Amino acid sequence: MHINWTPRDLDIFLVLAETGSFRRTAAQVHLSQSAVSGVVARLEESLGTRLFDRTTRSVHLTAAGQVFVEQAKLLNAQTHEAVQRVLHITQIQSGKVSLAALPSLAATVVPRVMARYAEQHPDIALQLHDTLSGPAFDLVRAGTVDFALTAANPDYADLDYTPLSADGFVLLIPLNHRLAKGKTPLNWLQVAELTHISMPLPASVRQYANAAFIEHRIAFQPRYEVEHIATIHAMVKAGLGVAALPELAAAFVQQDGVVSRRLTGPDIQRPLGVVTRRHRSLSPAAQEMVRMLRQETTALLP
Repeated sequence: MHINWTPRDLDIFLVLAETGSFRRTAAQVHLSQSAVSGVVARLEESLGTRLFDRTTRSVHLTAAGQVFVEQAKLLNAQTHEAVQRVLHITQIQSGKVSLAALPSLAATVVPRVMARYAEQHPDIALQLHDTLSGPAFDLVRAGTVDFALTAANPDYADLDYTPLSADGFVLLIPLNHRLAKGKTPLNWLQVAELTHISMPLPASVRQYANAAFIEHRIAFQPRYEVEHIATIHAMVKAGLGVAALPELAAAFVQQDGVVSRRLTGPDIQRPLGVVTRRHRSLSPAAQEMVRMLRQETTALLP
């Protein structure tokens, strides 16, 4: 059997089954009687059986036609449901958005965007993984998340990276430190001999700090290495050292007891972007989340 009908054909068939008249059906569906007859003929040819018994005065369903009425109604309902589900996705009325983000972003930018997003699209399920850049890339590759918000990494050339924004570096300094009272930017060379607190490799924060000191032919050797930004802040506040952090990461821990000064020379910029699987398009819901994240990061950074 070769199926050769459209949802429109089924609608016409159902109207004819209800009216029992080619004339009334033609008027109702805005077609000629011959066009309606052609639709019925096409359906009967596809099914290999008669659907109507015709006389000069009336049209009656055959036994096969009565069965096909029920199936046509079911097909129409399923088609309508399929269209509605697609519309819900494209109009961001249902679905799920799962993302991974660097801890500094997961504790600053992302929650604010998620809150606005949830208010505007309450039927979209949201899921956040706060993780370092390496695991974030792996989550994208595995399909666990729709995308990752993280720093660029050329080692993951099999994934697509779309720039979102970039943030420079600042130095977190204890309040009683001699450099805490200044306002002008500091040079990386000026702070090279200070006691530093940083993240261990391969964290992106550490990689960019290493690159900044290498510009001055200095091997960066922090006194303390810890993984969490909150710990770095607490150690700086306690006077154990200073810490070079990206602006968004520093914003997460900007509290009493610590001041920050911009670092330049070189003016290191940590690029932030959206990582996705290659040749896989984001859902409309995920695209909207990316748009809002771009808007938020642009507003935060100079």
